[in-house]
Amino acid sequence: MSTNVNLLGKGIKYLSLLLLLFIASPVTLTIGFKALKNYKDTSQEYLSYLILAIAVILVIFTIYFSFKTFKILLRAIFNN
Repeated sequence: MSTNVNLLGKGIKYLSLLLLLFIASPVTLTIGFKALKNYKDTSQEYLSYLILAIAVILVIFTIYFSFKTFKILLRAIFNN
């Protein structure tokens, strides 16, 4: 039972990208909600909805990417 080093390297690269997504997703969501609060009943209200939509897509992608990353890491460690 040896570790697949190439797959482990790919998993660590994905893990670093996942860390960035874990930071960017909630920050973007918070910015969207604050923009919605500040730009209520103005012409820039659509911008806040756009930021919120991007944040929701980013959160969903982060969840998907986390499962994919941990699947790669488990496959690299346990050779399944």
